[in-house]
Amino acid sequence: MSGAGLALWWEAARPRTLPAALAPVAVGSGLAAHEGRFQPAAALLCLGFAGLVQVGTNYVNDYADHRRGADTAERVGPRRAVAAGLISPAAMRRAAVLTFVLAFATGLGLVAWGGPWLLVIGVASILSGAAYTSGPYPLAYHGLGDLFVFLFFGLVAVGGTVLVQTGVWGWPAFWAGVPVGLLAANILVVNNYRDVETDAKAGKRTLVVRWGRGAARFQFALSAAVALAVPVGFWLAGYGASVLLPVVLAPVAFLHGRRLARASAPAELIALLGSTGRLLAGFGILFAAGLAA
Repeated sequence: MSGAGLALWWEAARPRTLPAALAPVAVGSGLAAHEGRFQPAAALLCLGFAGLVQVGTNYVNDYADHRRGADTAERVGPRRAVAAGLISPAAMRRAAVLTFVLAFATGLGLVAWGGPWLLVIGVASILSGAAYTSGPYPLAYHGLGDLFVFLFFGLVAVGGTVLVQTGVWGWPAFWAGVPVGLLAANILVVNNYRDVETDAKAGKRTLVVRWGRGAARFQFALSAAVALAVPVGFWLAGYGASVLLPVVLAPVAFLHGRRLARASAPAELIALLGSTGRLLAGFGILFAAGLAA
C-alpha cells in the first residue's frame, strides 16, 4: 500500500478520537501501580485491544453512516472516506471486520492474566462497537452513543485494565473509570453538536438532536466538572496529594465549555474536537501518574 493509501486509512481511523483508547488504559495501569501490581506486557495488550476496538468502531461508523444517509454533501465535519468516494463501502466493511478480528486476537492474549471472564468483556466490547452505528438497532441512532462511550471507554476499559493486572476489581476501579468515561463522551458531544442538523435529517437521534444544543452544553460542562471532582474524591479517601494532578486542567476544561457555547462555525467545533481529545489524554496521563505515585 502506498504512503497516500496509508494516510487515507489513518484519516479514516479518526486519530482525534484515539485518546479515548489511551486514557482508560493509562488510568487503570496507574491504579494497578498504586497496588504494586503494574504489569507492562498486560498494559500494552490492553492498549492494543482498546485502540483496535476504537478504530474498528470508527470504520464501521464511516461505512454505516454513509449507508444510512448521515454523511451527505451537507455535512460540515471532517471528510468521511466512504462518503467522499475515497474508499469503497465494501473495502471499509472488510477493514472494520479485520480490525475487530485483530482486536479479538489481541484480547485473547489477556486471558492468561484475567481469566475467561475477559472473553465476555472483550466480545461485548467488540459487539457494542460494531452496533454503535450498524445492525438492527444502531446505538448512536437511538441516543445511546454517549452511554456506550461512557460504559466501554470508561468503566469497562479502566476496570478491565485493573482486573487484568491485579486479578481483582473493586470500587476504586469503578470510580477511576467515571471521569475517563465522561471526558470520552464529551468528544462525542462536540462531534454531535456540530452535526446536529444533518443527523436530524438522517434520523440519527443523538442526544443533541433529541434535547438540543443547550442541553448538550450543560452535559459537556457537567461531565467535565464531575470528571475533575473525582480526583478530589480519591484524595479525600486517603490517596496521596499527587492524585490531584488532573485538577490543574480545570481552566482548560472551562475554556472548552466557553468555546462550545460561542462556536459559530464548523471549523471551530472541529478544532474543539481535537482539543477535547487532548484534554482526555492529559487527564488520563496526570491521573495515572497521581495514582501511581
